Amino acid sequence: MIYLLEDDAGIRSFVLYALDSAGYEVEGFEAPSAFYAAMAKQLPDLLLLDIMLPEEDGLSILKKLRSSSETSLLPVIMLTAKGTEYDKVTGLDLGADDYIAKPFGTMELISRIKALLRRSNPGNEEAMTLGGITIYPVRREVYAEGKAVSLTKKEYELLLMLIRNKGTVFTRDELLSKVWGYDFSGESRTVDVHIRTLRSKLGKCGDLIETARGVGYKAGDPMND
Repeated sequence: MIYLLEDDAGIRSFVLYALDSAGYEVEGFEAPSAFYAAMAKQLPDLLLLDIMLPEEDGLSILKKLRSSSETSLLPVIMLTAKGTEYDKVTGLDLGADDYIAKPFGTMELISRIKALLRRSNPGNEEAMTLGGITIYPVRREVYAEGKAVSLTKKEYELLLMLIRNKGTVFTRDELLSKVWGYDFSGESRTVDVHIRTLRSKLGKCGDLIETARGVGYKAGDPMND
């Protein structure tokens, strides 16, 4: 989960859309009060923090986060229109892990996020594997036979669900409820379309996503074939 604290509605929408499209779970906040309320319920894996905010400025928030044992190591990237060396140095001195001045591009933002998540989990990230498929959940990266595979958010979540429960057969309705949510109003054919695309993107490894005829799908275990 990535939190974004940004009061500019346009920038907030842009970042939320970009990260959601890249497969990240992300939640945005306009004001610090809403952000603090969310932090009390769930801590994120990374925070994108603006400096100029209503109620309280970002540097003050960063200082509070670094003074708390619960959030002292929380990865933080500062997002701000201020590009002066003073603001950058101040943020870094207070404990920010990285700094991106507005305006910034989608590719740069995602690259910085991936790099920071890797640094925050050096060598300790558990990789999930099935045959030639490898998933790094923290980075949301997927590899098939060593090659990076670009997946949509739902394709990624579908693959992750199947591999986490390899050998378990899921009906289409179960996959719809677990991946798309109980309030999804589409039809079960949505699952078939995503499975077909997923298999295509995985190449030879796509054969590991097996069809349980008349029931649904499962991630097959090549050790048992």
